[in-house]
Amino acid sequence: MATGYVLINVEPGYEFSVYESIGKFDQVADSTLLFGDYDLIAKVVAEDMALIAQFVVENIRQIEGVQNTKTLAGAEV
Repeated sequence: MATGYVLINVEPGYEFSVYESIGKFDQVADSTLLFGDYDLIAKVVAEDMALIAQFVVENIRQIEGVQNTKTLAGAEV
């Protein structure tokens, strides 16, 4: 299993609706609203990083209000 952390910027006023939308996906293990450079962070789990990347592009980035994302790969040690 692979874990990715997706940092998300949204248009002002869309923070809560995006938060609710990403929480409905099975791949999202956890999400948190943030203060600072990013508005939300989502912990995404899938079989490999390619599936996480595909999920971000095809699902998270398609949510109304999402401006951009940055995906960080979790290290397996």
